[in-house]
Amino acid sequence: MFRPKLPTMPQPTGTVTPPAVVIEPTTITPGTPAPPSAPAVPASAPVPSRPTVQVTPGTALALVGGGTAVVLVVGAVLVSMLLAVAVTAASVAVCAVVLRSLLASGAKRR
Repeated sequence: MFRPKLPTMPQPTGTVTPPAVVIEPTTITPGTPAPPSAPAVPASAPVPSRPTVQVTPGTALALVGGGTAVVLVVGAVLVSMLLAVAVTAASVAVCAVVLRSLLASGAKRR
């Protein structure tokens, strides 16, 4: 009842051969090189620039709010980690003082 029932692995029924791969040789015929193409834009046309990003007061406020939230969350995490390390160090120090006291009192009684 409590023993797991493991499935049996099926055994292969015959020999398995990999499929045959046929490699056919191909010939490379050299073609005529294409002449370098001239730019399609005339010399007097302005060069297209990257699209500019327009920051509206609403998006600026959203960016500032998001950045502030990220800084506050990261700060809270770092402060909590520092507090955890400090509490651990204090508890280890208290344990060391108690052990030292117990060992010193045990040595005086002998």
